[in-house]
Amino acid sequence: MRNYIEKLLGERRLRIVEREVDPRFELAAVTVRSQAQSDAPILFRKVKGSRIPVVTNLFGSRQRLRELIRADEEDFCPRWQALASACGPLAEAKAPAIEYEECRLSDLPTITYFEKDAAPYITAGVFLAKEPDSGVPNLSFHRCMMVSDTELRVRLGRTHDLTKYQTKAQDRGQALEAAILIGAAPQFVLAAAAPLPYDESEFEIAERIAGERVPMRRCRHIELEVPASTEIVIEGRFLPGVRGSEAPFGEFQGYYVPQVESPVFEVLGVTVRKGAYFHALVCGSPEDLRLLEIAVATQIYRSLAQNLPGIVDVACVPHVMGTVVKIRQQYEGHAKQVLISAIGANHDWSKSCIVVDEDVDINDFGDVWWAFLTRARPDQRVMVLPGVPGFFRDPWKDHWGRLAIDATIPFDRRDEYIRKKVPGADALDLASYLT
Repeated sequence: MRNYIEKLLGERRLRIVEREVDPRFELAAVTVRSQAQSDAPILFRKVKGSRIPVVTNLFGSRQRLRELIRADEEDFCPRWQALASACGPLAEAKAPAIEYEECRLSDLPTITYFEKDAAPYITAGVFLAKEPDSGVPNLSFHRCMMVSDTELRVRLGRTHDLTKYQTKAQDRGQALEAAILIGAAPQFVLAAAAPLPYDESEFEIAERIAGERVPMRRCRHIELEVPASTEIVIEGRFLPGVRGSEAPFGEFQGYYVPQVESPVFEVLGVTVRKGAYFHALVCGSPEDLRLLEIAVATQIYRSLAQNLPGIVDVACVPHVMGTVVKIRQQYEGHAKQVLISAIGANHDWSKSCIVVDEDVDINDFGDVWWAFLTRARPDQRVMVLPGVPGFFRDPWKDHWGRLAIDATIPFDRRDEYIRKKVPGADALDLASYLT
């Protein structure tokens, strides 16, 4: 991540805040205001109470995500799938010479994001743990409430692999060791967002994105190895059968999740690189939604591409619970098959699904909705599927049911829907015409 930050600094693509900011609300407030103006990352050089600078919104741009997986000339999901399914040897990377030092958890920036948050939170930590039986490594995101120098309380979602690891270890009366990577190399952050089958390794995807084997180093307090270049590593273990009160916390949907009993993570040690950066993420911000989109869109794309022809790409707009699929129409009724299959591909997140033609920008919901308004009859192209269970954390069934919209061009009238275009407008340098 350090190399990536320095690259962005060199290209003047990073906003820099030199004045000291308070980690309680002020840092998040500046981030939110900046994200409303620009998708540029932000570097806070001075954060009250810590000597470690904070970087945020690194992954808040689809274009930067495309650059990271070298998808500049390709659609995102096809490129991701190509990386995930690639095979063959990878070159060994040279191990970097890095200085580490021990610190306390409270020496890190203790950031409180939202008004009613119960405590400061670590929001961009990537958990690294191994399946208790097979030893397959898993990378995943989970919010961590900071309680003391020796305790975090971690929200583990029902369907996450780490939850299954922790449950398996707990049933045996064992602690589950894990390392929390803060400021891991970008490929590990992206891989942590990706959904893989239980017995597959996100580590392999991370190395495919990197294009080489990643140098590792041994932890000091637990039996794990971590990527050597990681800025900050929190080493510890989930204690079997021990839970503590966690939340409220401002989650990705824009509301507070209520207090729950969450697993307790015992912190055994914290190591930081010399001159470390702390990666922070405002939940529900563009950075959070782009990473969630990787998880949802790539899973749906993989499922659709394996079973149906003409699947071009998938995006989640205007929110991660809304799926948009771009297709190259093959036959009458193609879009309806895609709609049904897309809803079935992800039972938690696809509250709505819209299918569009390949001339539509699926990352621009204005363009997606324009396609529906100009190409589709509402009384024939909109399906409401009642009573379908939705998002797993939904006791009141607010997310039950599905909305499916076919916004494609009528199959037998495609010549009537050629989009108008002004030649040269896309490439024109407007600044050269204005004074």
